[in-house]
Amino acid sequence: MAEASARRKQDDQPALLDTELEHLPAELRWREWMGRVEAVIFAASSPVTRETLARVVGRSCNIELIIDDIRTELAGRPYELVSVAGGWQHRTKRAFGDVIRTASGQAESARSLSQGEALVLMCVAYFQPITRGELSSFFGKEVSRDLIGVLRSQDLIASGPRSPQPGAPYTYVTTKAFLSHFGFDTLRDLPDFEALEDAGLLSKAKLLAGDISVGLSAFQMNRDDIDE
Repeated sequence: MAEASARRKQDDQPALLDTELEHLPAELRWREWMGRVEAVIFAASSPVTRETLARVVGRSCNIELIIDDIRTELAGRPYELVSVAGGWQHRTKRAFGDVIRTASGQAESARSLSQGEALVLMCVAYFQPITRGELSSFFGKEVSRDLIGVLRSQDLIASGPRSPQPGAPYTYVTTKAFLSHFGFDTLRDLPDFEALEDAGLLSKAKLLAGDISVGLSAFQMNRDDIDE
């Protein structure tokens, strides 16, 4: 009886996936790996990390080269494979953004960040971790809890470590959703602040004056991507 029960449990376990595929010729093995990688990314609702993809391919598989080959095959398609938020994700190409928004009824209902919200988000991105008090001091006026709440509700910022300041206030940091939303792979992809200053596109004086029309363009451009 015990043996039968153990045998049933063993039968219920999924078969181990053959990742090495040593029985296949090299070309077919590569095509199978490509298919597996693309299938996993296609089925995922969020960016897929390298560690996740490594579970379905052989030890000798170069995932970056696999990604390059998939991108080549998708060159003429309306969607592409992008590096974002520390992984890879299928996304509709920007040229089809208006088409997708219109088809889904988002063209009129989409809520863009106000200039004030975008300005605070930009400062959190560049100067994180940063407290609400520091943001208020930076702008010379209070940054409201409601404004912070809007950014948190959209999962663009989250609470960071407590500050060593008196009272140990929470700091704020950007999230993986922020990276995904704006099409950044890591925070290193943010436009270089000093380079923007040197080019005359952005300065702390402009930030304090609320002039973000140029400096925010890199954020807004990536925000127009459609996560499909």
